[in-house]
Amino acid sequence: MRKVTKEEILKKAKELKVKFVRLRFTDILGMPKNVEIPIREFEKALDGKIMFDGSSIQGFVRIEESDMYLRPDYSTFTINPWEEEKDVARITCDVYNPNGSPFEGCPRNNLKRILKEVEEMGYSPNLGPEVEFFLFFKDQEGKATTKTHDQGGYFDLLPVDLGEEARRDMVIALEKLGFEIEASHHEVAPGQHEIDFKYSDALTAADRIMTLKLTSKTIALKHNLHVTFMPKPIFGAPGSGMHTHISLFRDGKNIFYNPEEKYQLSKEALYFIGGLLKHAKGFTAITNPLVNSYKRLTPGYEAPVYIAWSERNRSPLVRVPIARKEGTRTELRSPDPSCNPYLAFAVILKAGIDGIKNQIDPGEPINKNIYTMSKEERKSLGIENLPTTLNDALIELEKDDVVKSALTPHILENYIEAKKEEWEAYRIQVHQWELDRYLTIY
Repeated sequence: MRKVTKEEILKKAKELKVKFVRLRFTDILGMPKNVEIPIREFEKALDGKIMFDGSSIQGFVRIEESDMYLRPDYSTFTINPWEEEKDVARITCDVYNPNGSPFEGCPRNNLKRILKEVEEMGYSPNLGPEVEFFLFFKDQEGKATTKTHDQGGYFDLLPVDLGEEARRDMVIALEKLGFEIEASHHEVAPGQHEIDFKYSDALTAADRIMTLKLTSKTIALKHNLHVTFMPKPIFGAPGSGMHTHISLFRDGKNIFYNPEEKYQLSKEALYFIGGLLKHAKGFTAITNPLVNSYKRLTPGYEAPVYIAWSERNRSPLVRVPIARKEGTRTELRSPDPSCNPYLAFAVILKAGIDGIKNQIDPGEPINKNIYTMSKEERKSLGIENLPTTLNDALIELEKDDVVKSALTPHILENYIEAKKEEWEAYRIQVHQWELDRYLTIY
């Protein structure tokens, strides 16, 4: 990919009559942040000389060490389509320390670190995420509700899919931002949608997920709707996932494909799957980061709760789609769209690469429907379950040295601390379910 120069960006900004630029970055919990500057400060920003107070961002730094710098990635400069008339541009940044070193608490820097490890092994990873979300009405005060805007189902069209127009506008905006959208459609639950974009390198894929979240929420507002990437907003309905397709290339060729091997999968592909299965419990706290994430990861809603792989059906955690040759890939089905994509991709790749390094055998594929198996059948086949709560997932994370090594000590410590606080706040709450069940009979 040709590198973009500072001079080219400044020229483009002048041609587009840009007046303001938003310097975007992401915190440890995956929340998008930005610092807006007038165009006169843009050249200074491109030189990485714009400072912000890192102590104001959760999990970044203490107040006595608060000065941080934003270093833009030139390739991400663009105009937000919904702000064309406002002359506002944006660019994605990495966070750096005052001494010029990459900040250990920056999730994007962390993913770059893991990608460097993968590339040193001679591999170039490509990822293709499938992002699901819900579109809901807002109430008279403009607050989000869980009332769906339609009664559509999988691949439905109008008149039952009333979100089609909003989803189409999202796709148009994303394509203006340089996305290659492969598909967009209504999902299984009423009000649930999915947008899939073409695979790309891992860093670009993570950047695009952050852009997709911002874009979809902004476009939804224009339709008086609310987008949520909460994994399970409605009891009794399927939750939202972020199935992630992964392949490794070397010298422009997909190394997961080998026509001479069983299933036409190379040894590297099988070992990569072995790594995913071995470390699945350990990385679940990262790929499924909310208390609510585990309301989705329950049997009965086609959620991938069983640690196994298949080259046919969708009931195991890892599936190998039928495509071969350059399209050969693994599909990890457990992540949900509330995750920080930079951290999620880091732990997923680290797990898979560990499988290749240590030649971890994934065992034979499970091509039967695991959902219909008894507990005894699953046990006889060695099929284990993912963690069932955020607390259990955090315990598994703290036991898995490989997954922990995919995160800097700064990120790991602050992430675990924040998630333990989240779990404790949830644990001590008295919920409406408890009142309904117990208040009058005890």
